[in-house]
Amino acid sequence: MTHLELIVKIEARRKKLNITIVNLSKLSGLGTRTVNRFLAGEDVKLSTVEQITNLLGLDFAGNEMLTLKELQKKRAKEKALFMVSLVQGTSSLEMQGLEKNSIDTMLKNMEKEFLTGNYRNRLWVA
Repeated sequence: MTHLELIVKIEARRKKLNITIVNLSKLSGLGTRTVNRFLAGEDVKLSTVEQITNLLGLDFAGNEMLTLKELQKKRAKEKALFMVSLVQGTSSLEMQGLEKNSIDTMLKNMEKEFLTGNYRNRLWVA
């Protein structure tokens, strides 16, 4: 696979997931300029390619390691866990930590909301 073919696969995947370049850079831990340079076909470190492809559920050759649905579920779970941890952290500081059942219910509801609800368009916002 050529460098250009990989870029085409990455761009197609990014657009299918509706991830902006800014969010792609934030979520992968790279600078926006670095991501833009890579997408423009310039040489970048292999670790840069690895970070971008991993985030998008692809391998180094641009082959799908996770389906779009699996990748979206993974992201929804990560984002829900982050949101619930904020609530739990604040509640614990106030000596009002939530029970495990409540946390599990919140996680399921938030995951569902990120996948199908009003926030599904914000799934990939960093």
